Amino acid sequence: MKKGISYWSFEGGLDGKADISKVLQQAKRARFDSVELAVPGGALQLDVNERTCREIAKEAKSLGVDISSLATGMYWGCLPTSSNAGDRKRAVEITKKLLHIAKWLGTDAILYIPGAVDVFFDPNSEHLPYDECWRRAQASLKAALPTAEKLKVSICVENVWNKFLLSPLEYRAFIDSFGSKYVKAYFDVGNVRLLGFPEHWIELLGKRRLGRVHWKDFKFKFYGGGEKGAEAKISAGCRQIAKGSAWAGAYSFCDLGAGDVNWPAVMKAFKKAGYDGYVTAEMLPPEKGLVARVSKDMDRILGR
Repeated sequence: MKKGISYWSFEGGLDGKADISKVLQQAKRARFDSVELAVPGGALQLDVNERTCREIAKEAKSLGVDISSLATGMYWGCLPTSSNAGDRKRAVEITKKLLHIAKWLGTDAILYIPGAVDVFFDPNSEHLPYDECWRRAQASLKAALPTAEKLKVSICVENVWNKFLLSPLEYRAFIDSFGSKYVKAYFDVGNVRLLGFPEHWIELLGKRRLGRVHWKDFKFKFYGGGEKGAEAKISAGCRQIAKGSAWAGAYSFCDLGAGDVNWPAVMKAFKKAGYDGYVTAEMLPPEKGLVARVSKDMDRILGR
């Protein structure tokens, strides 16, 4: 497997202000094989030209760092499943442009958010009926698929907290419904832990569908009463938020290896599935020392 890290994990990355040259150099020093770049991100804006992308690709190659894929957070502002037809059209245009940028950067995959039943971090987001979300998600992706097939760049559908594609069987069926080798999964190990066990999803998706992989870890804890010390304080706080509850819970993304992801089982599942491609740590928010720490954590899991 090729050990990678997200542009968003670098200081300034989430704001799109991290300098790409510095990101690539820092990734090299931290012994990463690859970086997932993002739009917007440094010189990579949606209107970037081919020449700039080729220059970035040339620099990455000179450093011995692959550009594993291309991501964007722009979909959250114009979902492919939005009830606003203009937003859906904008999402398709963004996808087509990202596919071209990825091609110019020398990579063959983009991260794709297929839409959402609702947006978990936006209390004002619409609540789209599930079946309508499916239909619109299919229509929007199909509109961009000819561009993907022409450029030979895969649209990799990520499992995110969008209340959509909530089981591995459904995730698999959605990908298969397009009948194209350029529609694949961007499987996020940490994102799925709230719903189930990532090792099961990996086995059911299989090598053919696994286009790219994100690594995060996830920790959750439920409190039934009787906790002591620090846990008692957390439990009391949770119960105050959910007044009258018989039990309380807390959860969080966390450092790789510090959560409830069974990494030996996950690695065994990847081996069984035959996946040996890029595994990209998407660790947020950026903080001092994060990149070096993530590199060591990934080495431990990978047995390096």
